Amino acid sequence: MAMHVRSTINGQPAEFLCEPDASALEVLRDTLGLTGSKEGCNSGDCGSCSVLLDGTLVCACLVLGAELEGREVLTVEGVAVGGALHPVQQKLLEHNALQCGICIPGIVVAAKALLDRDPDPDETTVRFALAGNLCRCTGYDKIIRAVLDAAATMREGAGGRA
Repeated sequence: MAMHVRSTINGQPAEFLCEPDASALEVLRDTLGLTGSKEGCNSGDCGSCSVLLDGTLVCACLVLGAELEGREVLTVEGVAVGGALHPVQQKLLEHNALQCGICIPGIVVAAKALLDRDPDPDETTVRFALAGNLCRCTGYDKIIRAVLDAAATMREGAGGRA
């Protein structure tokens, strides 16, 4: 029997029906059409489906859709505001740290979560914060440098925002 769920997704009220065993990832992608979060491993090992749930980084494949009741979800679609990319997104582009696109949505959300809580991370902190996000195409150096550059941009206030 489908469950009625009310949530806030990317700052907007959302209501949907979901089966009790449907994952949050299935709900986001299939029910709500938010396809930015990717299904990589479906076991919480790759980070491709990372979202913020009440401000905490989680793998959407490990959360039930019904658990979104009354909670706030931020997906990669909600990171940019209007037409302005978040500094993490902009710096990933500038550093050519993108390739196939499967891992990047989760990396963007994980990097945003890091910079929200630590605006001045060192390289080790960034590597640790992104350790749950696997990338098979780019390697990690460009991604790490892009996140460090985004942190610097945000600290300088040049287009940065929380």
